[in-house]
Amino acid sequence: LETDRRLLQKRVDQLQKRLEKVEVQQTQMRRARVRSEMPRVALVGYTNAGKSTLFNALTGSDAYAADKLFATLDPTVRRLNLAGGSIMLSDTVGFVRDLPHELVAAFRSTLSEAREADLLLHVIDAADPLREERIAQVDSVLQEIGAGDIPQVLVYNKIDRIPRVSGEEGYIEPRHDQPNPGSSPGQAMPTDSVGMGRERVWLSARDGIGLELLEGALTRRLSLERIQGAVHLPAAHSERLRSRLHALGAVRAETHDEHGWHLQVDLSLADARRLAVQAGGAPLDALLPEAPREEWMA
Repeated sequence: LETDRRLLQKRVDQLQKRLEKVEVQQTQMRRARVRSEMPRVALVGYTNAGKSTLFNALTGSDAYAADKLFATLDPTVRRLNLAGGSIMLSDTVGFVRDLPHELVAAFRSTLSEAREADLLLHVIDAADPLREERIAQVDSVLQEIGAGDIPQVLVYNKIDRIPRVSGEEGYIEPRHDQPNPGSSPGQAMPTDSVGMGRERVWLSARDGIGLELLEGALTRRLSLERIQGAVHLPAAHSERLRSRLHALGAVRAETHDEHGWHLQVDLSLADARRLAVQAGGAPLDALLPEAPREEWMA
């Protein structure tokens, strides 16, 4: 028994050292992402829900995916190019119940990716009989770390493991459930009381089924729709905004005269709104949809 305790303590010490290194790396990555100004999305979920497999399927990368605790400690971050623009997607450590007290503080530091995200993809093992409990546990941890108010899309992964209802052969089909859809037609899906009224995407990351539904949900939720138009930047006090537009690759053409810069731009709605807030509105306001400005500044 004493030998087991020593081995466990050694493992805890090793994990703490790794997590200290992760925190330093995270600080550096956060600074880079602030400069990039791209929307940030974090994968969260109970351990073994398939977050890393989904991360790999979306980004085409090879983040380590394994069916065991703490397979992902270092928060992996990749750029994901969608139809309407690009986002920064991060994978995080899997949540577990009754985490040892010695690791609680350290693991919270690795979950800062979730705390600083614009949107959370809450990945759920759809075949897990305890999935409602898992969802509630993850939501509880998100509240504890200050990420409880960040918008979520529930991603029900591993539908390839759920048989069809009514004795039909095969497995359930991918599906995108909008919030409060009511009694929508279509194939019956397993229901969760904790998931009702929330946006849900059903897919299989392993088989690559339903990924396009998730990408569409991301595009809509992050306002990645494209807008194009002409922008005039006065000669005075506009160099920073012009530099940011160039950094985003949004400038398609530009000319310069005594009145300033005349640009043709193409950028995502989210980027336009973000830059408009930073610039105090004009000159980007004219490009934005006619909606109350306080609505998208909130």
